[in-house]
Amino acid sequence: MPAFSFSRSLSFVLDGFKYATSHEWVKHDGPVAIIGITDNAQDHLGEVVFVDLPETRGSVTKETNFGAVESVKASSDVNSPISGEIVEVNTKLTESPGLINSSPYEDGWMIKVKPSDPAELETLMGPSEYTKFCEEEDAAH
Repeated sequence: MPAFSFSRSLSFVLDGFKYATSHEWVKHDGPVAIIGITDNAQDHLGEVVFVDLPETRGSVTKETNFGAVESVKASSDVNSPISGEIVEVNTKLTESPGLINSSPYEDGWMIKVKPSDPAELETLMGPSEYTKFCEEEDAAH
């Protein structure tokens, strides 16, 4: 299990991942970046019942929508934290959307992307920055 830290809301973030202010995560793994939604995001959404994903071989652009997650409480667009070519889509989520709740950083990943501009990863938050961002966001609500 990867190293992690807890925030006050008991959502967790993982070391070695990058985070967007729109609550998506990226794990850069060799030539591929894996993307999903954070534990904080799935916790706020509640039980996920449907996931809308793009087609493999399409492309994504930083900060633009590539899919959606629907829960019993709400529907939320999912934005890509980086730009690139989609090389794989997690088809398990079609049959088992609850993987986003039970395993947001592992089995609940959404897409794998070949980054077109790896420097975009440096514009994202690290684990401690994201934890602080979530605490400030929660305090504001």
